[in-house]
Amino acid sequence: MFADRYDVAIIGTGPAGVSAAITAKVRNKSVLLLGSADISDKVAKAHSIQNYPGLPDIPGAELAKKLREHLDQMGIEITDRKVAMIYAMGDFYSLQIDQDFVEAKSVILAIGVSFGKPLPGEDENLGRGVSYCATCDGTLYRGKEAVIVGYAPKEEADARFLSELADKVTYIPVYKKDEMPAEGTELFPGIGNIEVMLAKPEGIVRRDGRMVLTTDQGEVVSDGIFLLRESVSPGKLVPGLELDGNHVKVDRKMASNLPGLFAAGDITGTPYQYIKAAGEGNVAALSAVSYIDSQN
Repeated sequence: MFADRYDVAIIGTGPAGVSAAITAKVRNKSVLLLGSADISDKVAKAHSIQNYPGLPDIPGAELAKKLREHLDQMGIEITDRKVAMIYAMGDFYSLQIDQDFVEAKSVILAIGVSFGKPLPGEDENLGRGVSYCATCDGTLYRGKEAVIVGYAPKEEADARFLSELADKVTYIPVYKKDEMPAEGTELFPGIGNIEVMLAKPEGIVRRDGRMVLTTDQGEVVSDGIFLLRESVSPGKLVPGLELDGNHVKVDRKMASNLPGLFAAGDITGTPYQYIKAAGEGNVAALSAVSYIDSQN
């Protein structure tokens, strides 16, 4: 389904990512746009946006609709799949997307700042029993026991996938109550090896060769723990990326410390404004185009 290599891979479908994709396409670059097919949830849920030029007092849902319509008009498709890791390979980047690897000459990060604070013990055990991608690492738990902490309803699909490999899956949903199924509704009908646990994760430890998730309802012991958040901290997503606190450190051209990798939108810092994000997306795309042309 993927091309051998893209000119620009853009992660994020908020105003920054959409703006970057449009600009890159106008400049005749091949674009891989990864993110939610419904555009940014943050945009869609905004009550009213009053400072977007030409669109006064527009509801967030309407702005999201217009952004999607613009992409459709430009022939830009959204690939609604999760990026697990991005590796700098010299003159290109390798993106791990579920179990696939895709190459891009340049990358633009526009993933916002929705990633949460890591749990105690998360960083220390990353790659040693803690993973951010069930479809990437699920085969390691064939015939074993695993825990999935789902931060959005769409992660339920990964629990179903993992249940086909693991002997037992404990699924802990930590999203909003209005996103949970109605009381008395079975979350995974017909799947007997998924146990749903309503609890608040508090920390992770490794004990006697197994992983232990501590929660406010007690401990859950398993062989592996999957933390499926909406987005991963950029420092974990891209090894070697320089940060400024929780934000990617960029210059006026939206360039990071890694050649060919740019960032735009909330991920670069305040102010968290849609119009600022769209402008940065445009600059990042122009910079990516210049970088590609210079390499050629």
